[in-house]
Amino acid sequence: MRLVLASNNKGKLAELQTLFAPLGIALVAQAALNIPEADEPFHTFVENALAKARHASLHSGLPAMADDAGLCVDAFGGLPGVQTAFYCTQFGYPQSDDNNRKALLEQMAGKTQRRAALVSTLVAVRSAQDPEPLIASGRAVGEITTEPLGDKGFGFDPVMWIPALGKTFAQMADAEKNALSHRGQAAQAMLALMRERWFT
Repeated sequence: MRLVLASNNKGKLAELQTLFAPLGIALVAQAALNIPEADEPFHTFVENALAKARHASLHSGLPAMADDAGLCVDAFGGLPGVQTAFYCTQFGYPQSDDNNRKALLEQMAGKTQRRAALVSTLVAVRSAQDPEPLIASGRAVGEITTEPLGDKGFGFDPVMWIPALGKTFAQMADAEKNALSHRGQAAQAMLALMRERWFT
């Protein structure tokens, strides 16, 4: 089965391809089909993911899945949330993973409350008009480090410390990260939903 991934993030695509391989699903990045990125005007992960999935399905004629994910920091009242990808731009930095981490660490300087959660919401639709989208979420709770640690992963992985394991996501092997991460949790829940509703 071919499923369009409504994202151009290579890190997300690689992670999700590995996670969805057991169902025989081939994920195709929307860029490979010349599908433009969808608007993300909403304030919740689920609304943005649904909008992106419907957009990709409409343009491709194929089933589609979208992931909307972000970092929710307790000290910031849950922000940056859905604006995570562009977090650094509000502080005058060009948008990039490195600058997002730099801006976050600058804003967290001196804060003792460092609890945060990486959140992922996956939405899959059989068609653009699917009345019953599949929705799965995952949440990985940890603490923001004072400096980047590790060289694996992407996004906020180097600053997301998992106390129970004593390391960041960027210090984990892929299999370990996929089992514990927000995206890994959401993917496992989505696989279960697909098996139950799409492949029975």
